[in-house]
Amino acid sequence: MRRVRLTCVALFGAAPVLVRVALIGATPFLFGPASGAWAAEPAAPSAPAAPAAPAAPSTPAPPAATGTNADEAAIPDKASLPAGELLLLTEAGPHRFTIEIADDPVERATGLMYREEMARDHGMLFDFGREGPRAFWMKNTPLPLDIIFTKADGTVVSIARNTTPFSTDSIPSEGDARFVFEVNAGVADAIGLAAGDRLLHRRVTD
Repeated sequence: MRRVRLTCVALFGAAPVLVRVALIGATPFLFGPASGAWAAEPAAPSAPAAPAAPAAPSTPAPPAATGTNADEAAIPDKASLPAGELLLLTEAGPHRFTIEIADDPVERATGLMYREEMARDHGMLFDFGREGPRAFWMKNTPLPLDIIFTKADGTVVSIARNTTPFSTDSIPSEGDARFVFEVNAGVADAIGLAAGDRLLHRRVTD
């Protein structure tokens, strides 16, 4: 490496000062009274970096499953239902109820007589063992009811809505039924229950 030293006089204020310039390679260095050390002259500013390319837009995640598939996924197998629960399956989805079961002549004859209150998600399921014409009345029954008649496979045959307390008028099914499910008046409308919907319980046949 070639080194060359030059000496010159510079004026700092009013006094002349001796400044030596050394050339080391191609870079000039100054040595003088202000610094007391070799100092490289500031390097030329570097060219600005090119702007980064915009990131590609991310692909949105697919929407969560809805509709029929989601509804079917929420419906448990009937064998997994406790004996004291059933589902009413409507277009809006499944609706769970706790139940009492009346499956002998004395229980079926008594039903919900003398009951003055019942939870909105509770009801009584009458099981007649086989399909046939069914008819109920409201004698000694102070609660207005929705009476739901279904086939052995749980398909809703007909619904008697908002029955009259204490009435002895006959309330027949509109087709053969094995099961009759009694709930508080207004429940069938509230859940959108209609003929052709399903009742799901472990006693229901496939």
